[in-house]
Amino acid sequence: MTNIEVVEFKVADERYALDISLAREIVEMVPITPVPRAPPHIAGIINLRGEITTVMTLSTLLGIPEAAGQERQKIIILVPEAAGGSNVGVIVDDVLSVTQVSENDVEKMDDTITQDAFVKGIIKVNEKSSGSGDTKNLIIWIDMQEMLEQMNGHIV
Repeated sequence: MTNIEVVEFKVADERYALDISLAREIVEMVPITPVPRAPPHIAGIINLRGEITTVMTLSTLLGIPEAAGQERQKIIILVPEAAGGSNVGVIVDDVLSVTQVSENDVEKMDDTITQDAFVKGIIKVNEKSSGSGDTKNLIIWIDMQEMLEQMNGHIV
C-alpha cells in the first residue's frame, strides 16, 4: 500500500488536490498585473522574487464559476517542470492542507470522464461530523500536469 502526498485546496466551495511534487510553494494573494488580450484563464503576471510568473485562475481552467468571498485566496506556485519550464501559479480559494493519502482511498475514474476533465481520481476521506457518525467526503484529484501539457502554448 503506497501513500500519495497531495496539496488539498478549495475552489468554488469544492475540495480539490494536486500532487505535492508539482507545488513549489504557496503564496498569499498579491496584486496581479493583467496581460492584454490574454486568454480568460490567465489572470495576469506577478513578480515573485525577481521571477515573472504567469498566474492562472483555476476555476476558469476547470470550467466552474468563481466563488463569492475570495478573501482567503492563495496562489500555488508550480515547479517549472510542470509547465514546460515556465513559471506558473494557479489561484485557489483556500489551501486546506498537505495530506498523505493511501492508494486504497483513491478511486480511479473511467477514461471517458478523466480525459477532458483532467481528473486523476477521487480521494475518499472519512471524517467525523458532529453527531451523525462518519461522513464520506470526496476530493477531486486534478491531473495538473496533463492540464498544462494540453494547454501548451496558451501560457503567457
